[in-house]
Amino acid sequence: MKKAKKRGLNRLSGLRNLLVSMRRTYYVRAWGMDIHPTVQMSLSAKLDRTFPPGVHVGARSYLAFDSRILTHDRTRGLYLHTRIGSDCFIGGSSLILPGVEIGDGCVVGAGSVVTKSVPARSLVAGNPARILRENIDVGPYGRFTDADTKEAELAEANLT
Repeated sequence: MKKAKKRGLNRLSGLRNLLVSMRRTYYVRAWGMDIHPTVQMSLSAKLDRTFPPGVHVGARSYLAFDSRILTHDRTRGLYLHTRIGSDCFIGGSSLILPGVEIGDGCVVGAGSVVTKSVPARSLVAGNPARILRENIDVGPYGRFTDADTKEAELAEANLT
C-alpha cells in the first residue's frame, strides 16, 4: 500500500517524537499526571497543571494542536479527574472540561467544547459537543480503519 510522502516538517518527525516523549515523561514524573507511554500529542497541547493528578490519558491516544484538558474550575471550587480513554483522537483547539470522561475509541472534532462525558466509540463535535456518530471503528490514535485505503488512493493519484 502506497503512503503519502513526508513533506515539510514531517521530515523532522524523529526529532518531534523525541521532544514529545521528553514532554510526556516530564508531565508524568514532575507533575504526577497519568499519561500512558504510547500517547502522542502536539507540542502545543495544554494539560492542566493546577490539579495534575486529575489528568488521565489512555494508550494510543492523540492530542492535537492547541487542545486543552482541564481538571479544575476555580469559580466553582472544583478539582476533578478528567479521563481520556485509549485509541482516542482529540481534535485541534478542543477543550475538555473538568470531570469529563471520554470512552475508548472516540474522536473529538476540532474546536469542540466537551462539557459532558462521551460513551465509547463515539464521534463528537460542536460547542457544546454532541454525539454525531456512534459505534465508530477506529484504530490506534483514533485513526479511522479505512484511512489507510483512502491515503493509498490519494498517493496513487499523486494527490498527496
